Amino acid sequence: MRADPGGRRARPTPRATVAALRTFASGLSRRRVHLRWSNLFGVVTFACLLVLTVTGVLLALWYTPSNELVTYDGPYEPLQGSTVTAAYDSTMRISFEQAGGLLVRQTHHWAALVMPASVIMQLLVTFFTGGFRRPRQLSWVLLVGVFVLTLAAGWSGYALPDDMLSGTGLRIVEGVVLSIPFIGTWGADLMFGGRFPGQILENLYPLHVAIAPALIAVVIAARAALALRHGQADQPGPASGSLGLRLWPDAALRALGMTGITGAVLVLLGATSTISPVWAYGPVSVGEVGAGSQPDWYMGFLDGALRLVPVGWETEWMGWTVTFATLVPLLVVAAYFGLLIVYPYVEAWVNQDREPHNVLDRPRNVPVRTGIGVAGALFYGILWGAASADIVSTEFGVSFESVITALQVLLLVGPPLAFEVTRRICVGLQRKDREIVRHGHESGRIVRMPNGGYAEVHVPADETERALLSVVPVPPAPGHRDGNGRLRGGERLRGALSRRFGTGHVVPVPDRDRDRAITRGNDRGIDLGNDRTNSGTNSRAGGKDLTRIE
Repeated sequence: MRADPGGRRARPTPRATVAALRTFASGLSRRRVHLRWSNLFGVVTFACLLVLTVTGVLLALWYTPSNELVTYDGPYEPLQGSTVTAAYDSTMRISFEQAGGLLVRQTHHWAALVMPASVIMQLLVTFFTGGFRRPRQLSWVLLVGVFVLTLAAGWSGYALPDDMLSGTGLRIVEGVVLSIPFIGTWGADLMFGGRFPGQILENLYPLHVAIAPALIAVVIAARAALALRHGQADQPGPASGSLGLRLWPDAALRALGMTGITGAVLVLLGATSTISPVWAYGPVSVGEVGAGSQPDWYMGFLDGALRLVPVGWETEWMGWTVTFATLVPLLVVAAYFGLLIVYPYVEAWVNQDREPHNVLDRPRNVPVRTGIGVAGALFYGILWGAASADIVSTEFGVSFESVITALQVLLLVGPPLAFEVTRRICVGLQRKDREIVRHGHESGRIVRMPNGGYAEVHVPADETERALLSVVPVPPAPGHRDGNGRLRGGERLRGALSRRFGTGHVVPVPDRDRDRAITRGNDRGIDLGNDRTNSGTNSRAGGKDLTRIE
Protein backbone atom coordinates (compact mmCIF):
# COMPACT_ATOMS: atom_id res chain seq x y z
CA MET A 1 0.00 0.00 0.00
CA ARG A 2 1.26 3.50 -0.87
CA ALA A 3 1.13 6.05 1.98
CA ASP A 4 -0.93 9.20 1.38
CA PRO A 5 0.52 12.33 3.06
CA GLY A 6 -2.92 13.91 3.13
CA GLY A 7 -4.20 11.38 5.63
CA ARG A 8 -6.58 9.79 3.17
CA ARG A 9 -6.91 6.05 2.66
CA ALA A 10 -3.82 4.58 1.04
CA ARG A 11 -4.12 3.46 -2.56
CA PRO A 12 -3.03 -0.06 -3.50
CA THR A 13 0.09 -0.29 -5.60
CA PRO A 14 0.11 -2.27 -8.87
CA ARG A 15 2.24 -4.92 -7.18
CA ALA A 16 -0.33 -5.30 -4.38
CA THR A 17 -3.13 -5.56 -6.93
CA VAL A 18 -1.32 -8.30 -8.83
CA ALA A 19 -0.66 -10.14 -5.56
CA ALA A 20 -4.35 -9.92 -4.63
CA LEU A 21 -5.37 -11.30 -8.01
CA ARG A 22 -2.93 -14.16 -7.65
CA THR A 23 -4.33 -14.96 -4.21
CA PHE A 24 -7.86 -14.94 -5.60
CA ALA A 25 -6.87 -17.21 -8.51
CA SER A 26 -5.11 -19.55 -6.08
CA GLY A 27 -8.29 -19.76 -4.02
CA LEU A 28 -10.29 -20.63 -7.12
CA SER A 29 -7.80 -23.31 -8.11
CA ARG A 30 -8.32 -25.00 -4.73
CA ARG A 31 -12.08 -25.24 -5.28
CA ARG A 32 -13.37 -28.37 -6.96
CA VAL A 33 -16.53 -28.68 -9.06
CA HIS A 34 -18.20 -31.59 -10.78
CA LEU A 35 -19.45 -31.04 -14.32
CA ARG A 36 -23.10 -31.89 -14.94
CA TRP A 37 -25.39 -31.44 -17.89
CA SER A 38 -27.41 -28.84 -15.95
CA ASN A 39 -24.33 -26.58 -15.79
CA LEU A 40 -24.83 -26.06 -19.51
CA PHE A 41 -27.75 -23.68 -19.04
CA GLY A 42 -25.80 -21.23 -16.89
CA VAL A 43 -23.03 -21.11 -19.48
CA VAL A 44 -25.56 -20.62 -22.30
CA THR A 45 -27.15 -17.75 -20.37
CA PHE A 46 -23.78 -16.07 -19.92
CA ALA A 47 -22.90 -16.64 -23.58
CA CYS A 48 -26.18 -15.09 -24.72
CA LEU A 49 -25.59 -12.08 -22.48
CA LEU A 50 -22.11 -11.68 -23.93
CA VAL A 51 -23.39 -11.90 -27.53
CA LEU A 52 -26.21 -9.48 -26.73
CA THR A 53 -23.72 -7.01 -25.28
CA VAL A 54 -21.35 -7.08 -28.25
CA THR A 55 -24.07 -6.95 -30.92
CA GLY A 56 -26.06 -4.42 -28.89
CA VAL A 57 -23.13 -2.00 -28.75
CA LEU A 58 -22.76 -2.22 -32.53
CA LEU A 59 -26.47 -1.72 -33.12
CA ALA A 60 -26.50 1.28 -30.77
CA LEU A 61 -23.94 2.98 -33.01
CA TRP A 62 -26.25 2.72 -36.03
CA TYR A 63 -29.75 2.93 -34.56
CA THR A 64 -31.77 6.15 -34.16
CA PRO A 65 -34.32 5.98 -31.28
CA SER A 66 -36.76 8.59 -32.58
CA ASN A 67 -40.41 8.78 -33.66
CA GLU A 68 -39.62 11.71 -35.96
CA LEU A 69 -41.14 11.17 -39.42
CA VAL A 70 -38.77 10.92 -42.39
CA THR A 71 -39.02 9.80 -46.02
CA TYR A 72 -37.45 6.44 -46.77
CA ASP A 73 -35.09 6.54 -49.76
CA GLY A 74 -33.14 3.33 -49.21
CA PRO A 75 -32.58 0.40 -51.58
CA TYR A 76 -35.76 -1.50 -50.64
CA GLU A 77 -37.96 -0.43 -53.56
CA PRO A 78 -41.44 -1.30 -52.16
CA LEU A 79 -40.99 1.31 -49.43
CA GLN A 80 -39.19 4.03 -51.38
CA GLY A 81 -40.89 7.38 -50.88
CA SER A 82 -42.89 6.14 -47.86
CA THR A 83 -43.13 8.20 -44.70
CA VAL A 84 -41.61 6.25 -41.84
CA THR A 85 -40.16 7.01 -38.44
CA ALA A 86 -36.45 7.66 -38.01
CA ALA A 87 -36.25 4.47 -35.91
CA TYR A 88 -37.70 2.33 -38.69
CA ASP A 89 -35.54 4.08 -41.29
CA SER A 90 -32.37 3.35 -39.29
CA THR A 91 -33.43 -0.29 -38.83
CA MET A 92 -33.88 -0.65 -42.58
CA ARG A 93 -30.48 0.94 -43.22
CA ILE A 94 -28.87 -1.46 -40.75
CA SER A 95 -30.50 -4.37 -42.57
CA PHE A 96 -29.77 -3.35 -46.16
CA GLU A 97 -26.97 -0.77 -46.24
CA GLN A 98 -24.69 -1.32 -43.25
CA ALA A 99 -22.01 -3.93 -43.94
CA GLY A 100 -22.79 -6.91 -41.72
CA GLY A 101 -25.73 -5.05 -40.23
CA LEU A 102 -28.34 -7.70 -40.95
CA LEU A 103 -26.08 -10.41 -39.48
CA VAL A 104 -25.55 -8.39 -36.31
CA ARG A 105 -29.25 -7.58 -35.94
CA GLN A 106 -30.43 -11.15 -36.47
CA THR A 107 -27.73 -12.59 -34.19
CA HIS A 108 -28.85 -10.12 -31.53
CA HIS A 109 -32.45 -11.23 -31.93
CA TRP A 110 -31.59 -14.94 -31.80
CA ALA A 111 -29.58 -14.45 -28.61
CA ALA A 112 -32.55 -12.61 -27.11
CA LEU A 113 -34.73 -15.65 -27.89
CA VAL A 114 -32.33 -18.26 -26.52
CA MET A 115 -31.47 -16.51 -23.26
CA PRO A 116 -34.97 -16.70 -21.69
CA ALA A 117 -35.12 -20.41 -22.60
CA SER A 118 -31.83 -21.12 -20.81
CA VAL A 119 -32.97 -19.18 -17.73
CA ILE A 120 -36.25 -21.13 -17.67
CA MET A 121 -34.30 -24.39 -17.81
CA GLN A 122 -32.19 -23.22 -14.85
CA LEU A 123 -35.36 -22.44 -12.92
CA LEU A 124 -36.82 -25.88 -13.66
CA VAL A 125 -33.66 -27.77 -12.73
CA THR A 126 -33.23 -25.78 -9.52
CA PHE A 127 -36.86 -26.22 -8.51
CA PHE A 128 -37.22 -29.94 -9.14
CA THR A 129 -33.93 -30.79 -7.40
CA GLY A 130 -34.60 -28.56 -4.38
CA GLY A 131 -31.59 -26.39 -5.16
CA PHE A 132 -33.41 -23.37 -3.67
CA ARG A 133 -33.27 -24.60 -0.06
CA ARG A 134 -31.01 -23.14 2.60
CA PRO A 135 -28.47 -21.70 2.14
CA ARG A 136 -29.37 -20.98 -1.51
CA GLN A 137 -32.75 -19.27 -1.09
CA LEU A 138 -31.43 -15.85 -2.08
CA SER A 139 -29.76 -17.35 -5.15
CA TRP A 140 -33.20 -18.63 -6.25
CA VAL A 141 -34.73 -15.18 -5.80
CA LEU A 142 -31.95 -13.66 -7.89
CA LEU A 143 -32.51 -16.28 -10.61
CA VAL A 144 -36.18 -15.32 -10.81
CA GLY A 145 -35.01 -11.71 -10.97
CA VAL A 146 -32.75 -12.56 -13.93
CA PHE A 147 -35.77 -14.02 -15.74
CA VAL A 148 -37.96 -10.97 -15.07
CA LEU A 149 -35.20 -8.59 -16.13
CA THR A 150 -34.61 -10.66 -19.27
CA LEU A 151 -38.30 -10.31 -20.13
CA ALA A 152 -38.12 -6.55 -19.59
CA ALA A 153 -35.00 -6.23 -21.75
CA GLY A 154 -36.50 -8.39 -24.50
CA TRP A 155 -39.84 -6.60 -24.57
CA SER A 156 -38.25 -3.14 -24.70
CA GLY A 157 -36.00 -4.24 -27.58
CA TYR A 158 -38.93 -5.87 -29.38
CA ALA A 159 -40.53 -2.42 -29.75
CA LEU A 160 -37.48 -0.52 -31.01
CA PRO A 161 -37.62 -1.38 -34.77
CA ASP A 162 -40.97 0.47 -34.87
CA ASP A 163 -42.42 -1.82 -37.53
CA MET A 164 -46.06 -2.90 -37.82
CA LEU A 165 -45.51 -5.94 -35.56
CA SER A 166 -43.95 -4.02 -32.70
CA GLY A 167 -46.49 -1.22 -33.15
CA THR A 168 -49.34 -3.70 -32.68
CA GLY A 169 -47.71 -4.95 -29.50
CA LEU A 170 -47.36 -1.40 -28.18
CA ARG A 171 -51.02 -0.79 -28.92
CA ILE A 172 -51.91 -3.77 -26.74
CA VAL A 173 -49.68 -2.49 -23.95
CA GLU A 174 -51.29 0.95 -24.16
CA GLY A 175 -54.76 -0.59 -23.87
CA VAL A 176 -53.75 -2.65 -20.85
CA VAL A 177 -52.23 0.35 -19.07
CA LEU A 178 -55.24 2.56 -19.86
CA SER A 179 -57.62 -0.04 -18.40
CA ILE A 180 -56.05 0.17 -14.92
CA PRO A 181 -58.55 2.06 -12.72
CA PHE A 182 -57.66 5.53 -11.42
CA ILE A 183 -54.03 5.56 -12.59
CA GLY A 184 -54.35 4.14 -16.11
CA THR A 185 -54.44 7.45 -17.97
CA TRP A 186 -51.60 8.88 -15.93
CA GLY A 187 -49.55 5.69 -16.42
CA ALA A 188 -50.08 5.71 -20.21
CA ASP A 189 -49.05 9.36 -20.43
CA LEU A 190 -45.95 8.64 -18.38
CA MET A 191 -44.99 5.62 -20.48
CA PHE A 192 -45.74 7.02 -23.92
CA GLY A 193 -45.12 10.69 -23.26
CA GLY A 194 -48.48 11.72 -24.75
CA ARG A 195 -50.90 10.26 -27.27
CA PHE A 196 -49.84 7.08 -29.03
CA PRO A 197 -47.12 6.61 -30.14
CA GLY A 198 -45.77 9.63 -28.30
CA GLN A 199 -42.17 9.29 -27.18
CA ILE A 200 -42.30 5.58 -26.37
CA LEU A 201 -39.13 4.73 -28.31
CA GLU A 202 -37.13 7.42 -26.55
CA ASN A 203 -38.44 6.11 -23.20
CA LEU A 204 -37.77 2.42 -23.91
CA TYR A 205 -34.33 2.91 -25.40
CA PRO A 206 -32.49 3.61 -22.09
CA LEU A 207 -34.29 0.66 -20.49
CA HIS A 208 -33.15 -1.67 -23.24
CA VAL A 209 -29.56 -0.54 -23.74
CA ALA A 210 -28.51 0.46 -20.21
CA ILE A 211 -30.86 -0.17 -17.29
CA ALA A 212 -31.99 -3.76 -17.89
CA PRO A 213 -28.58 -5.07 -19.10
CA ALA A 214 -26.78 -3.46 -16.18
CA LEU A 215 -29.22 -4.95 -13.68
CA ILE A 216 -28.93 -8.39 -15.31
CA ALA A 217 -25.14 -8.23 -15.09
CA VAL A 218 -25.29 -7.16 -11.43
CA VAL A 219 -27.74 -9.92 -10.49
CA ILE A 220 -25.73 -12.60 -12.33
CA ALA A 221 -22.56 -11.37 -10.59
CA ALA A 222 -24.36 -11.54 -7.23
CA ARG A 223 -25.44 -15.14 -7.97
CA ALA A 224 -21.87 -16.03 -8.91
CA ALA A 225 -20.62 -14.55 -5.62
CA LEU A 226 -23.21 -16.58 -3.70
CA ALA A 227 -22.20 -19.72 -5.60
CA LEU A 228 -18.56 -19.16 -4.58
CA ARG A 229 -19.62 -18.61 -0.99
CA HIS A 230 -21.91 -21.62 -0.62
CA GLY A 231 -20.17 -23.97 -3.00
CA GLN A 232 -21.69 -26.49 -5.38
CA ALA A 233 -24.55 -28.66 -4.14
CA ASP A 234 -23.83 -32.37 -4.41
CA GLN A 235 -25.85 -34.83 -6.41
CA PRO A 236 -27.90 -37.40 -4.46
CA GLY A 237 -26.22 -40.70 -3.77
CA PRO A 238 -22.76 -41.60 -2.50
CA ALA A 239 -19.86 -39.29 -3.22
CA SER A 240 -17.98 -40.17 -6.38
CA GLY A 241 -14.35 -41.15 -6.22
CA SER A 242 -13.37 -38.15 -8.36
CA LEU A 243 -12.44 -34.87 -6.71
CA GLY A 244 -13.81 -32.99 -9.69
CA LEU A 245 -12.18 -30.28 -11.75
CA ARG A 246 -10.39 -27.25 -10.42
CA LEU A 247 -12.64 -24.23 -10.73
CA TRP A 248 -9.67 -22.36 -12.17
CA PRO A 249 -8.42 -22.96 -14.76
CA ASP A 250 -9.96 -26.34 -15.71
CA ALA A 251 -13.70 -25.70 -15.28
CA ALA A 252 -13.36 -22.04 -16.28
CA LEU A 253 -11.66 -22.91 -19.57
CA ARG A 254 -14.30 -25.54 -20.35
CA ALA A 255 -17.01 -22.97 -19.70
CA LEU A 256 -15.14 -20.55 -21.96
CA GLY A 257 -15.12 -23.15 -24.71
CA MET A 258 -18.85 -23.75 -24.30
CA THR A 259 -19.38 -19.99 -24.43
CA GLY A 260 -17.54 -19.88 -27.75
CA ILE A 261 -19.61 -22.75 -29.15
CA THR A 262 -22.85 -21.07 -28.09
CA GLY A 263 -21.75 -17.78 -29.63
CA ALA A 264 -20.82 -19.54 -32.87
CA VAL A 265 -24.23 -21.23 -33.05
CA LEU A 266 -25.98 -17.89 -32.51
CA VAL A 267 -23.92 -16.27 -35.27
CA LEU A 268 -24.73 -19.21 -37.55
CA LEU A 269 -28.44 -18.75 -36.83
CA GLY A 270 -28.13 -15.04 -37.54
CA ALA A 271 -26.42 -15.77 -40.85
CA THR A 272 -28.77 -18.49 -42.10
CA SER A 273 -32.19 -18.00 -40.45
CA THR A 274 -34.24 -14.91 -41.16
CA ILE A 275 -35.91 -13.43 -38.12
CA SER A 276 -37.81 -10.18 -37.61
CA PRO A 277 -38.02 -9.18 -41.30
CA VAL A 278 -39.08 -5.59 -40.67
CA TRP A 279 -39.23 -4.90 -44.42
CA ALA A 280 -42.01 -7.47 -44.76
CA TYR A 281 -43.98 -6.11 -41.80
CA GLY A 282 -43.80 -2.52 -43.00
CA PRO A 283 -43.63 0.65 -40.90
CA VAL A 284 -45.92 1.23 -37.94
CA SER A 285 -49.22 2.97 -38.60
CA VAL A 286 -51.19 4.66 -35.83
CA GLY A 287 -54.55 3.63 -37.25
CA GLU A 288 -53.68 0.07 -38.28
CA VAL A 289 -52.74 -3.22 -36.63
CA GLY A 290 -51.23 -6.36 -38.11
CA ALA A 291 -53.40 -9.47 -38.40
CA GLY A 292 -51.97 -12.59 -36.79
CA SER A 293 -49.41 -10.59 -34.82
CA GLN A 294 -47.42 -12.73 -32.39
CA PRO A 295 -45.04 -11.52 -29.71
CA ASP A 296 -41.65 -13.12 -29.22
CA TRP A 297 -42.16 -16.52 -27.62
CA TYR A 298 -41.03 -15.53 -24.11
CA MET A 299 -43.80 -12.87 -23.88
CA GLY A 300 -46.50 -15.20 -25.17
CA PHE A 301 -47.82 -16.07 -21.71
CA LEU A 302 -48.83 -12.44 -21.13
CA ASP A 303 -50.69 -12.24 -24.44
CA GLY A 304 -52.30 -15.62 -23.74
CA ALA A 305 -53.48 -14.51 -20.31
CA LEU A 306 -55.35 -11.61 -21.94
CA ARG A 307 -56.99 -13.90 -24.48
CA LEU A 308 -58.31 -16.40 -21.94
CA VAL A 309 -60.37 -13.91 -19.95
CA PRO A 310 -64.13 -14.47 -20.52
CA VAL A 311 -66.01 -11.87 -22.55
CA GLY A 312 -67.87 -9.14 -20.67
CA TRP A 313 -65.80 -9.05 -17.50
CA GLU A 314 -66.34 -5.40 -16.57
CA THR A 315 -68.48 -3.34 -14.24
CA GLU A 316 -69.36 0.26 -13.37
CA TRP A 317 -68.18 1.65 -10.03
CA MET A 318 -68.54 5.28 -8.94
CA GLY A 319 -68.71 6.40 -12.54
CA TRP A 320 -65.62 4.43 -13.49
CA THR A 321 -65.62 1.47 -15.87
CA VAL A 322 -63.57 -1.29 -14.26
CA THR A 323 -62.60 -4.00 -16.74
CA PHE A 324 -61.48 -7.30 -15.27
CA ALA A 325 -60.37 -8.48 -18.73
CA THR A 326 -56.99 -6.85 -18.10
CA LEU A 327 -56.87 -6.58 -14.30
CA VAL A 328 -57.32 -10.32 -13.71
CA PRO A 329 -54.50 -11.37 -16.09
CA LEU A 330 -52.19 -8.78 -14.54
CA LEU A 331 -52.99 -10.01 -11.03
CA VAL A 332 -52.65 -13.68 -12.02
CA VAL A 333 -49.26 -13.16 -13.65
CA ALA A 334 -48.06 -11.04 -10.72
CA ALA A 335 -49.22 -13.72 -8.27
CA TYR A 336 -47.48 -16.41 -10.33
CA PHE A 337 -44.11 -14.67 -10.15
CA GLY A 338 -44.73 -13.77 -6.51
CA LEU A 339 -45.24 -17.44 -5.67
CA LEU A 340 -42.05 -18.30 -7.56
CA ILE A 341 -40.10 -15.88 -5.38
CA VAL A 342 -41.53 -16.88 -1.99
CA TYR A 343 -41.86 -20.64 -2.56
CA PRO A 344 -38.51 -21.58 -0.91
CA TYR A 345 -39.49 -19.67 2.21
CA VAL A 346 -43.01 -21.12 2.24
CA GLU A 347 -41.71 -24.69 1.95
CA ALA A 348 -39.17 -24.09 4.71
CA TRP A 349 -41.91 -22.65 6.96
CA VAL A 350 -44.31 -25.51 6.26
CA ASN A 351 -41.72 -28.16 7.10
CA GLN A 352 -40.00 -26.08 9.82
CA ASP A 353 -36.81 -26.72 7.91
CA ARG A 354 -33.95 -24.61 9.22
CA GLU A 355 -31.09 -26.91 8.29
CA PRO A 356 -28.65 -26.22 5.44
CA HIS A 357 -29.00 -28.57 2.46
CA ASN A 358 -25.92 -29.25 0.38
CA VAL A 359 -27.27 -32.35 -1.36
CA LEU A 360 -29.89 -32.06 -4.10
CA ASP A 361 -33.13 -34.06 -4.09
CA ARG A 362 -34.24 -36.61 -6.62
CA PRO A 363 -37.58 -35.25 -7.92
CA ARG A 364 -39.31 -38.56 -7.22
CA ASN A 365 -38.34 -38.35 -3.56
CA VAL A 366 -40.44 -35.20 -3.03
CA PRO A 367 -43.68 -35.99 -4.89
CA VAL A 368 -45.67 -32.96 -3.72
CA ARG A 369 -43.00 -30.46 -4.73
CA THR A 370 -42.54 -32.19 -8.08
CA GLY A 371 -46.30 -32.14 -8.63
CA ILE A 372 -46.41 -28.44 -7.82
CA GLY A 373 -43.62 -27.81 -10.32
CA VAL A 374 -45.33 -29.75 -13.11
CA ALA A 375 -48.65 -28.01 -12.38
CA GLY A 376 -46.97 -24.59 -12.47
CA ALA A 377 -45.13 -25.39 -15.68
CA LEU A 378 -48.39 -26.58 -17.30
CA PHE A 379 -50.18 -23.41 -16.16
CA TYR A 380 -47.44 -21.30 -17.78
CA GLY A 381 -47.53 -23.47 -20.91
CA ILE A 382 -51.30 -23.09 -21.33
CA LEU A 383 -51.02 -19.30 -21.09
CA TRP A 384 -48.16 -19.41 -23.58
CA GLY A 385 -50.12 -21.62 -25.99
CA ALA A 386 -53.15 -19.33 -25.82
CA ALA A 387 -51.11 -16.58 -27.50
CA SER A 388 -51.28 -18.64 -30.70
CA ALA A 389 -54.98 -19.41 -30.50
CA ASP A 390 -55.71 -17.44 -33.69
CA ILE A 391 -52.95 -19.25 -35.58
CA VAL A 392 -54.28 -22.63 -34.38
CA SER A 393 -57.76 -21.59 -35.48
CA THR A 394 -56.74 -20.66 -39.01
CA GLU A 395 -54.26 -23.50 -39.55
CA PHE A 396 -56.53 -26.30 -38.32
CA GLY A 397 -59.84 -24.87 -39.49
CA VAL A 398 -61.53 -24.69 -36.08
CA SER A 399 -63.36 -21.72 -34.63
CA PHE A 400 -61.38 -19.29 -32.51
CA GLU A 401 -64.02 -19.44 -29.78
CA SER A 402 -63.75 -23.22 -29.46
CA VAL A 403 -59.97 -23.01 -29.11
CA ILE A 404 -60.25 -20.40 -26.38
CA THR A 405 -62.97 -22.37 -24.56
CA ALA A 406 -60.86 -25.53 -24.62
CA LEU A 407 -57.86 -23.65 -23.24
CA GLN A 408 -59.99 -22.03 -20.52
CA VAL A 409 -61.20 -25.44 -19.36
CA LEU A 410 -57.67 -26.83 -19.55
CA LEU A 411 -56.33 -23.91 -17.51
CA LEU A 412 -58.71 -24.77 -14.66
CA VAL A 413 -58.58 -28.57 -14.85
CA GLY A 414 -55.08 -29.23 -16.18
CA PRO A 415 -52.82 -28.06 -13.30
CA PRO A 416 -54.65 -29.93 -10.49
CA LEU A 417 -54.80 -33.06 -12.64
CA ALA A 418 -51.12 -32.73 -13.55
CA PHE A 419 -50.26 -32.35 -9.86
CA GLU A 420 -52.04 -35.54 -8.82
CA VAL A 421 -50.79 -37.59 -11.78
CA THR A 422 -47.20 -36.44 -11.16
CA ARG A 423 -47.44 -37.19 -7.45
CA ARG A 424 -48.65 -40.71 -8.11
CA ILE A 425 -45.95 -41.30 -10.72
CA CYS A 426 -43.30 -40.22 -8.19
CA VAL A 427 -44.71 -42.59 -5.56
CA GLY A 428 -44.76 -45.37 -8.14
CA LEU A 429 -41.11 -44.69 -9.01
CA GLN A 430 -40.24 -44.84 -5.31
CA ARG A 431 -41.96 -48.23 -5.10
CA LYS A 432 -39.91 -49.42 -8.06
CA ASP A 433 -36.71 -48.23 -6.38
CA ARG A 434 -37.71 -50.02 -3.20
CA GLU A 435 -38.20 -53.27 -5.10
CA ILE A 436 -34.74 -52.92 -6.65
CA VAL A 437 -33.16 -52.40 -3.23
CA ARG A 438 -34.91 -55.42 -1.75
CA HIS A 439 -34.82 -57.85 -4.65
CA GLY A 440 -32.43 -56.46 -7.26
CA HIS A 441 -33.00 -56.14 -11.01
CA GLU A 442 -34.99 -58.59 -13.08
CA SER A 443 -32.63 -60.71 -15.16
CA GLY A 444 -35.15 -62.39 -17.45
CA ARG A 445 -33.96 -65.86 -16.32
CA ILE A 446 -36.70 -68.17 -15.08
CA VAL A 447 -35.63 -71.15 -12.99
CA ARG A 448 -37.60 -74.09 -11.64
CA MET A 449 -37.73 -74.45 -7.87
CA PRO A 450 -37.37 -77.83 -6.03
CA ASN A 451 -41.07 -77.70 -5.17
CA GLY A 452 -42.00 -77.49 -8.86
CA GLY A 453 -42.68 -73.76 -8.89
CA TYR A 454 -40.91 -71.17 -11.05
CA ALA A 455 -39.11 -68.00 -10.03
CA GLU A 456 -37.14 -65.31 -11.78
CA VAL A 457 -33.49 -64.83 -10.90
CA HIS A 458 -32.73 -61.28 -9.75
CA VAL A 459 -29.39 -59.48 -9.96
CA PRO A 460 -28.63 -57.65 -6.69
CA ALA A 461 -28.07 -53.91 -6.86
CA ASP A 462 -24.52 -52.77 -6.23
CA GLU A 463 -23.59 -50.63 -3.24
CA THR A 464 -23.67 -47.37 -5.19
CA GLU A 465 -27.18 -48.01 -6.45
CA ARG A 466 -28.37 -49.17 -3.03
CA ALA A 467 -27.02 -45.97 -1.50
CA LEU A 468 -28.97 -43.93 -4.03
CA LEU A 469 -32.24 -45.84 -3.77
CA SER A 470 -32.40 -46.60 -0.03
CA VAL A 471 -34.71 -44.03 1.56
CA VAL A 472 -36.75 -43.43 4.70
CA PRO A 473 -39.87 -41.28 5.09
CA VAL A 474 -39.66 -37.74 6.42
CA PRO A 475 -42.12 -37.19 9.28
CA PRO A 476 -44.34 -34.09 8.99
CA ALA A 477 -43.87 -31.13 11.32
CA PRO A 478 -47.04 -30.89 13.43
CA GLY A 479 -48.46 -27.56 14.50
CA HIS A 480 -47.03 -26.09 17.68
CA ARG A 481 -49.34 -25.28 20.56
CA ASP A 482 -49.07 -22.01 22.45
CA GLY A 483 -48.45 -21.60 26.17
CA ASN A 484 -52.10 -22.40 26.94
CA GLY A 485 -51.99 -25.62 24.98
CA ARG A 486 -54.14 -24.25 22.16
CA LEU A 487 -53.42 -24.75 18.47
CA ARG A 488 -53.68 -21.42 16.73
CA GLY A 489 -55.11 -21.06 13.25
CA GLY A 490 -51.74 -20.40 11.60
CA GLU A 491 -50.11 -23.42 13.20
CA ARG A 492 -53.11 -25.58 12.41
CA LEU A 493 -52.83 -24.57 8.76
CA ARG A 494 -49.08 -25.15 8.74
CA GLY A 495 -49.47 -28.58 10.29
CA ALA A 496 -52.08 -29.57 7.71
CA LEU A 497 -49.85 -28.37 4.89
CA SER A 498 -46.88 -30.23 6.36
CA ARG A 499 -48.86 -33.48 6.50
CA ARG A 500 -49.90 -32.97 2.90
CA PHE A 501 -46.36 -32.12 1.79
CA GLY A 502 -45.00 -35.14 3.66
CA THR A 503 -47.04 -37.55 1.53
CA GLY A 504 -44.35 -39.66 -0.11
CA HIS A 505 -41.52 -37.35 1.00
CA VAL A 506 -38.41 -39.45 1.58
CA VAL A 507 -34.71 -38.84 2.06
CA PRO A 508 -31.68 -41.09 1.52
CA VAL A 509 -30.69 -43.35 4.39
CA PRO A 510 -27.34 -42.48 6.01
CA ASP A 511 -24.59 -45.01 5.27
CA ARG A 512 -24.42 -46.27 8.84
CA ASP A 513 -28.15 -47.00 8.94
CA ARG A 514 -28.72 -48.33 5.42
CA ASP A 515 -28.44 -52.09 6.00
CA ARG A 516 -30.48 -51.89 9.18
CA ALA A 517 -33.24 -49.90 7.47
CA ILE A 518 -33.43 -52.30 4.53
CA THR A 519 -33.53 -55.33 6.81
CA ARG A 520 -36.21 -53.76 8.96
CA GLY A 521 -38.18 -52.87 5.84
CA ASN A 522 -38.06 -56.45 4.63
CA ASP A 523 -38.97 -57.93 8.00
CA ARG A 524 -41.78 -55.51 8.85
CA GLY A 525 -42.95 -54.58 5.39
CA ILE A 526 -42.24 -50.90 6.05
CA ASP A 527 -43.22 -48.64 3.18
CA LEU A 528 -40.27 -46.28 2.74
CA GLY A 529 -42.30 -44.32 0.21
CA ASN A 530 -45.12 -43.59 2.70
CA ASP A 531 -47.80 -44.98 0.38
CA ARG A 532 -50.18 -47.87 1.03
CA THR A 533 -50.38 -50.72 -1.41
CA ASN A 534 -50.31 -54.49 -1.66
CA SER A 535 -47.99 -55.59 -4.42
CA GLY A 536 -46.73 -59.00 -3.36
CA THR A 537 -44.97 -61.29 -5.79
CA ASN A 538 -44.87 -64.74 -4.21
CA SER A 539 -42.38 -66.19 -6.68
CA ARG A 540 -39.55 -64.02 -5.37
CA ALA A 541 -39.16 -65.84 -2.04
CA GLY A 542 -40.36 -69.39 -2.59
CA GLY A 543 -44.01 -68.44 -2.22
CA LYS A 544 -43.53 -66.09 0.75
CA ASP A 545 -44.78 -62.55 0.22
CA LEU A 546 -42.07 -60.16 1.40
CA THR A 547 -43.39 -57.06 -0.36
CA ARG A 548 -46.64 -56.55 1.43
CA ILE A 549 -46.91 -52.96 2.62
CA GLU A 550 -48.29 -52.41 6.11
